[in-house]
Amino acid sequence: MRPSLLALVAVPFALMAQNAPADPPALARALESLKTNNAWTLDKQIALCEIPAPPFKERVRGEAFRREMLALGYADAHLDEVGNVVAELAGSAKGPTVMLAGHLDTVFPEGTVVKVTRDGDRLKGPGIADDCRGLVVVLSTARAVKQAGVKFAGRIIFVANVGEEGAGNLRGTRHLLGTTHKGKVDFFISVDGTGSDITSRAVGSNRYSVHFQSPGGHSYGAFGMPNPIHAMGRAMASIADIQVPTSPRTTFNVGIISGGTSVNSIAMEAVMDVDMRSESAEELAKVDAKIRRAISEAVTTEKARWPNSSMALSVRIDTIGIRPTGAQSDSAPLVRAALATAHRVGFQPSLGASSTDANYPISIGVPGITIDGGGNGGGAHSVSEWYQDGPAGYAGPQWALRLIAALAGLVP
Repeated sequence: MRPSLLALVAVPFALMAQNAPADPPALARALESLKTNNAWTLDKQIALCEIPAPPFKERVRGEAFRREMLALGYADAHLDEVGNVVAELAGSAKGPTVMLAGHLDTVFPEGTVVKVTRDGDRLKGPGIADDCRGLVVVLSTARAVKQAGVKFAGRIIFVANVGEEGAGNLRGTRHLLGTTHKGKVDFFISVDGTGSDITSRAVGSNRYSVHFQSPGGHSYGAFGMPNPIHAMGRAMASIADIQVPTSPRTTFNVGIISGGTSVNSIAMEAVMDVDMRSESAEELAKVDAKIRRAISEAVTTEKARWPNSSMALSVRIDTIGIRPTGAQSDSAPLVRAALATAHRVGFQPSLGASSTDANYPISIGVPGITIDGGGNGGGAHSVSEWYQDGPAGYAGPQWALRLIAALAGLVP
């Protein structure tokens, strides 16, 4: 945070410490509209979710979100170079810039049926919670402040971003905070999923696709040459024996394996996809080095197994994605503001660590968190994913609104 902003956020923090101070009229109207118009919010959540948004193919859903923002009066709503939808609400006085974002993409491949069904008050459909809920929290918040005439001291940037899931590698937030809005955002808030908790710490991850390669041959006629699948098996066995700390929590996994053409062929290629994660950049680097060493030693050992062979065996490591980690104190002003505003809407959040769009801002020193979108949900990343609004689902958007108001400040 820029030093000059400390004084600007001090007043909202002080107000929140009092016993439920009265809200300014415009903010009160916006908060009430989120409650009374909750049916609109749910309808839009369904409508957005029934637009496919496979990895790297989020544009159709992005265009729909842009049209919604234009209809609400955000004339500057646009898609940027990578497909993020961006719309701004200018501040009425000098104040912090706050970015509120939900991600457009899902984990589901092209062709997945994304029709949302109802079972009582439960909505079921791929992505209905992650992150159609986050998207509609951003949309309904933007609607409420526009219609109620809320005037913020600072600038609010509403975003529907691409590339949060998997191989997307946070490309949306990287572009926003590393290029188009570099050095211009003071607080970043992602809304992702359901519930009432806060992700205040970033779990970094390194992901690789490891290719073991040889000329291949007949399993009988060419026997006696290094075998890529055997080399990969040696590597996986060594990786399985790696020891990692429980604190800071550090993990590793071989998630996908493939290779070979037939049972009677020595494969030309064997491939494994590896994921490793940690809250600590140092521990992540350590486990990365151990896995690379296991891979290298597996190739050396497999070659040594067949000393009379002149056939080549090589390995290539391709990067699938690198998600940065970064330290952020749970007593940081943004985290304290998120806790205080959560309490105002009746939430009792816990603080945790995960891999979200907030990873990138945290890694470059921009205060960032991810908050839940309210309601309840389950089955994330499966076709049976569900969302249930419950008696107070509107409290999710109300939390987002109170938080951006606390950070950006209000003008009477």
